[in-house]
Amino acid sequence: MYQQLTLIGHLGGDPTLRYTPDGTPVTSFRVATNRRWRAQDGTTQEKTVWFSVTAWRRQAETCNQFLTKGQRVLVVGELEEPSTWTDREGGTRASLEVRARHVEFLSTRAEAQEVARGPEQPGEGEDIPF
Repeated sequence: MYQQLTLIGHLGGDPTLRYTPDGTPVTSFRVATNRRWRAQDGTTQEKTVWFSVTAWRRQAETCNQFLTKGQRVLVVGELEEPSTWTDREGGTRASLEVRARHVEFLSTRAEAQEVARGPEQPGEGEDIPF
């Protein structure tokens, strides 16, 4: 049996690098995927799904070195057993965990900073003409 999951999304924060007791590097980061559609009433709907991604060994070091919040990435990996818990309101929640086999950087750091900063406000960074 074989499973493969492919995600394209944006990093929700900077990656976190740690080491196992035997010295193996492991990096964790969260990826948000978005889906938009038009409902029957004509309104635009949007849903965001978050995935917790874990990269190992050399790939872990590379991800930690080059990825930053807001960057767009492609992750190919395997879905691990989801973690479930009860939130403050009593609802059941789940965390989708992915073990990365391949991570591809789809945007530059400069592009990620633009996404993290949000849209530029009118007049921001411009000279006033009078």
